[in-house]
Amino acid sequence: MHETHPQRGGATRRSVLAAGLTTGVLTALGPAASAASSGTSGSTAAAPTASWFAQPAKEVRPRFRWWWPDGLVDPVEIAREIDQMADAGFGGAEIAAVHHSITDTSVLDTAHHGWGSAAWRDGVKAALRQAARRGLTIDLTLGPSWPVAVPGVTPDDDAAVKELAYGKATLTGGAAYDGPVPASVHPAASGATVQKLLAVQAARVNTAYSSGKATGLDADSVTDLTGQVSGGNLSWTPPDSATWVILSYWQRGSGQQPEAGPHSSPAAYVVDHFSAAGTSAVTRYWDSTILDSTLRQLLGSAGGTFFEDSVELETKGLQWTPGLPAAFREHTGRDLLPHLPAVVLDNGNQIFAFEARLTQEIRHDFWETVSGLFNKHHLGALKSWAHGHGMKMRSQPYGLQTDAIASAAVLDVPEGESLGFKNLDDYRCLAGGRDMAGRRILSCEAGAYAGGAYNTTWDKFLRTMGGAYAAGVNQTVMHGFSYATAPGVSWPGFAAFSPYSGAPGYGESWGPRQPTWRHVPDIAAYLGRVHEVLQSGTARADIAVFRQTGYTATGIGASWLTSTGIPLGWTHQFLSGPLLDLPTAKVSGKRLAPDGPAYKALFLEGDFFYGSNPTLAVADAGKLLRFARAGLPIVLLGAFDQALTPGLPDDGEQAELRSLTAQLLVLPNVRRITDKTLVGAAFAELGVSSDAVYSVSSTLLNAHRVTHDADFYYLCNGKHAETVKPAVALIDHDVTLRATRRKGSGAVPYLLDPWSGRVTRLAQYTQDGDAFTFRVTLQPGESLVVALGGPGLFGDRSGNRPHAVATDADSVLFADGSLTVRAFAAGTRTTTLSSGRKVTTKIPEVPAAVTLDQWTLSVDDWQPGANATTTTIVTHTLVLDALLPWSQIPELADVGGIGRYRTTVTLPNTWTSGTGALLRLGSVSDTCRVTVNGTPLDPVDRLNPVVDLGKHLRRGANTIEIEVATPLFNRLRISNPTVFGTSARQNYGLVGPVHLTPYVQQTVA
Repeated sequence: MHETHPQRGGATRRSVLAAGLTTGVLTALGPAASAASSGTSGSTAAAPTASWFAQPAKEVRPRFRWWWPDGLVDPVEIAREIDQMADAGFGGAEIAAVHHSITDTSVLDTAHHGWGSAAWRDGVKAALRQAARRGLTIDLTLGPSWPVAVPGVTPDDDAAVKELAYGKATLTGGAAYDGPVPASVHPAASGATVQKLLAVQAARVNTAYSSGKATGLDADSVTDLTGQVSGGNLSWTPPDSATWVILSYWQRGSGQQPEAGPHSSPAAYVVDHFSAAGTSAVTRYWDSTILDSTLRQLLGSAGGTFFEDSVELETKGLQWTPGLPAAFREHTGRDLLPHLPAVVLDNGNQIFAFEARLTQEIRHDFWETVSGLFNKHHLGALKSWAHGHGMKMRSQPYGLQTDAIASAAVLDVPEGESLGFKNLDDYRCLAGGRDMAGRRILSCEAGAYAGGAYNTTWDKFLRTMGGAYAAGVNQTVMHGFSYATAPGVSWPGFAAFSPYSGAPGYGESWGPRQPTWRHVPDIAAYLGRVHEVLQSGTARADIAVFRQTGYTATGIGASWLTSTGIPLGWTHQFLSGPLLDLPTAKVSGKRLAPDGPAYKALFLEGDFFYGSNPTLAVADAGKLLRFARAGLPIVLLGAFDQALTPGLPDDGEQAELRSLTAQLLVLPNVRRITDKTLVGAAFAELGVSSDAVYSVSSTLLNAHRVTHDADFYYLCNGKHAETVKPAVALIDHDVTLRATRRKGSGAVPYLLDPWSGRVTRLAQYTQDGDAFTFRVTLQPGESLVVALGGPGLFGDRSGNRPHAVATDADSVLFADGSLTVRAFAAGTRTTTLSSGRKVTTKIPEVPAAVTLDQWTLSVDDWQPGANATTTTIVTHTLVLDALLPWSQIPELADVGGIGRYRTTVTLPNTWTSGTGALLRLGSVSDTCRVTVNGTPLDPVDRLNPVVDLGKHLRRGANTIEIEVATPLFNRLRISNPTVFGTSARQNYGLVGPVHLTPYVQQTVA
């Protein structure tokens, strides 16, 4: 609904047309948009139990991107690989035809084993059957590799991806032009045999408007010469002696094929992503060629989503579709052709420009039109088709200059990526679309690192994902799991991206070929627990940042919030114009989307993508005014008293916009500031505070979810961008979290350990109403989960017992339901209880700490076997007087595999039942497990390898074994030096120092 304004006599033509475009997006959103206001998606129906967290459901477990060499797969091997994923604790896989490592694609035999072939379909059926047996789900990419393409489409077809190419001729000194219409500056791609002359124009050069490599032109001089073309020739004389250019525009297929093809026979070509014809070609191929009755039935048993990778449309011209001129007129009420010089591209570069502000307005309108076409005809149509097959639509909706925030609201499952996203705000853009549309999942293509093949460690992966989870991600699709073999590959098997141009490629090929696979169930369970929490209930964020242009994968953040607010505990998400028309976009209790993210305030600043101008569409200004009048606090940074329309304004539209912003700025719950450092102060003046508050500026990140029973806070010591220096360091400071669900009434805090799956009452904290303050100490990348809920949650037996508010002991904990202090040295400890009582506890002598440096080491050295998928294991046994990385031990210098470190430590007779010890492993690479006296202990936190040995130690001799698994890179340096030999050895193994630090625990009297 567009708000009219009496002083203008109603809505402008442009704002009505803008609302029409938004309506198209809302149509693409589908039924979920109207139901989004419920905000209950993903909520736990009953109070969470201990097993809910300890044993996360398969549907929330991490997934793999499963790379196949097209259809050259064996159904028996496919079923075996499903079992391998299931046994390791994963929840599913996405089948993708990717084989960048195979340079001679003829060995793949696309005629018989290409993507979509009978052999490929048999593999898909085998995957779905076995997945159904094991409780996993299978996702299917919509075409071979990316972008979306299907066989049977040729570059000249209406359904094929299009480009607008340009040609030009320069006239000086009044010289006339007489000759063929200028040909495109770039020849058509192979296979594109048809090109249509869209228009021919002349324009006067004005160097005052030139910018960078773009030649300035006078907009009012643009002259349409199309009608003067005869037989492919043009005769024209400029009206004056100035320099003129003649421009021709050629509409044609770009001839783009999916990455690293061919994948099929006939070859597949990328489809038009902006037209119904392009989408119909995809759905028609699937319905007629791939989805036979058996596959349709199997999708109902184990199907998950259809998937589309990022939109990487490659052309030397301008992305195009034949319907763009009509769509532009429908959206803006203007003809596109006179504005084409300002939008045409050459290898992604702007080549002509009008006056700067006019150029920005035109380009904004053009890409806003493209965005609407993409969301409606591509994403929305594909989602509707997927639903018809009982599937959902998952996509990475970025790569173009389109509104990815709105796209995220269209999709069932939006997805980002750790490789392409520059920082955490890129995820927050997609999270805003997800949460305003009432969706549950924000997925991430996780762990793709350049040159990472066979050398990616799990701690690196976990550091990457820790921050992404805080920014809204709650599903991990790991990059990836390679099918076992393919023709001509070497040990340890087929790897989709390695070698890549003769060097180690992107990402990692996880699976049984990796020594660390032995410990991967620990990783999968950890990720599943994080997902379980972050998919529950409803996401909450403090601030909605309104973004006039909804791009993502740009690295552009929000003033103050990104740089200063996040380190203090603030959270935010990004919204764009179409989201303001969703049913959730209402204000109640001074909250925007109260049943969803429940934003406490809205923040608006100049458009980073268009010169940081204070732009705002009239329709959006009307909605912000309505929100503010309903009580929502709003902060505007910049000269919004002189606001500009983002696109070309209609007559009187600029005045209407400024009338709206003038009404907005005088409201008592609205602040306009001119300095970005004052954003926080403006929020404070408006009474807006964050749900999480840190006592110091910190690298701590947080995500907040609310269920019927509790507030969940995910905390991680990470960074806005991994590449920013200095590196993250240990944090140790107070944190205050608010209980918004129970308002603090009867709530108590719980610690949820995502590594062990254990839930315990937090034993030391202070409470002020609904605010709980406690100490957080986290190593770089380390995370924890805190729940604020009623006593008895998760089966807790501590009841309403007093907790500690202060102590000089090293720590306080609930052990077996009793409040207990722990100390690493003898003495008397004083603890103040929440009841106000002070209790003293006498700590007896504590055994001295021990450095463990004498070890027997047995190493299983993984080496190439008889073929590419066979591994030979050679065992090395050593006695170590000191711990060193394997690269510094001659016998192990080039070894990758599994090492077992064993030592015996003798404890004194003073060791009692109240005595325990922490085992601090120090540096260890890569994964590890600890066994004490034959008893396996809880999984080891890869980012803080400290293990509480608890009651597993005894007087006298104790045997401690640490099993360490490594990547294969050092071995591959020797077995495949052509690809891996140029890089230095990695430091593997247990490096330490390893310390056994005893403690004594005593129950508080």
